[in-house]
Amino acid sequence: MAANTSLAAGLASRYATALYELADESRQLDAVAADLRQLKALVDASKELRQLMTSPLLPRDAQAKAIADVVAHAGLSDLTRRFVGMLARNRRLYALAGIAAAFTAMLAAHRGEVTAEVVSATPLSAPQLEAVTAALRSAVGAKISIDQKVDPKLIGGLKVKVGSRLVDASLASKLQRMQLAMKGIG
Repeated sequence: MAANTSLAAGLASRYATALYELADESRQLDAVAADLRQLKALVDASKELRQLMTSPLLPRDAQAKAIADVVAHAGLSDLTRRFVGMLARNRRLYALAGIAAAFTAMLAAHRGEVTAEVVSATPLSAPQLEAVTAALRSAVGAKISIDQKVDPKLIGGLKVKVGSRLVDASLASKLQRMQLAMKGIG
């Protein structure tokens, strides 16, 4: 299983590097990054789209046509449309999430930004997001790019991951620690 994960990460990294170089050459880094965010949101919102992208049972042509229709309807840039079409022809659509993450990381590194993954029980308001960004900026000492996610299982609070460091201040984790302490385990 670990070998498959590292192979997928290597594949995503190679494709992301190629896309990054093409976007940089054509001065479309921001447009492609926005397209990838939009495409990721579409995939996250649609179970059918995820099945389309990962099913080995669909013929290559049908998969390519369907994803081309989705991408065209979304109004993505020409470079992104051609890239996604190439992924479909090569049967690599399953790697799109990893490619988008690797591309975003390359863009952040190029800009001197540090990406922080912030998970909350409900979507953060603009003032809350600004407060979290300011706190992280002062703690890390660099420009911060926030990747916000929602997980209702947290009940409340936040989980913040910057690089390999994780700060878990969620209510669910606090309740779990309290339960373990009451049992005498922790």
